[in-house]
Amino acid sequence: MTAAPSSTTLQDDTYTTLRQWVTVGKFLPGERLKIRNVAQALGVGVMPVRAALLRLAAEGALTHSANKGVSVPSLSKAEFDDVLQNRLLLEGEAAERGTLRMDAAQRQRLRALVQTMDAALQTNDAKAYLDANEDFHVHLYKAAGSPLLMTLIETVWLKVGPLSNQLFDNNPNAGVLNDAHTDMLKALDQGDASGVRRAIERDLFVAGQFLRSRCNG
Repeated sequence: MTAAPSSTTLQDDTYTTLRQWVTVGKFLPGERLKIRNVAQALGVGVMPVRAALLRLAAEGALTHSANKGVSVPSLSKAEFDDVLQNRLLLEGEAAERGTLRMDAAQRQRLRALVQTMDAALQTNDAKAYLDANEDFHVHLYKAAGSPLLMTLIETVWLKVGPLSNQLFDNNPNAGVLNDAHTDMLKALDQGDASGVRRAIERDLFVAGQFLRSRCNG
């Protein structure tokens, strides 16, 4: 007979799942998270969900108040600018380091993901694009070989994650979102680590300008 998972393990698993949901934009800015609804979606009880949500609120990924409960914060433009500047620093560094350590199989994985994103743009499949885009950046940054740098990047992603699913909402420039990834591959093939960094920074900046328009004043 398989032992039931401990409450600590269940709480940790619930936290990990909810953290990922926030990061990939499953919840929208300003959305109030009802504990029972979240618990039902996860198939767990309310206690581990409450603990996970409060933990995320303590990290600044969510907001918590006695009157309104737990909700997803809405960034101001100034807050978004601060997040973007830190993303440019952290992700640019990870991209440059990753270029120097990446082997042939890892490079091919990035090429395949860029092709997936191209196909998604052709069919206006926002979810497929965003999923492949996340895989692309995670794969590149993890190649840097710095768990600490990756942790810092993921922490910053928590701040902007709720905006990410709005990238295709009436975005007239959605068709060019993959261009920086294509340029990044060219730089990667040339062993140009600085070029890779510049391409990733441009990718973040281009997407960021549209997402910024969705922020509060």
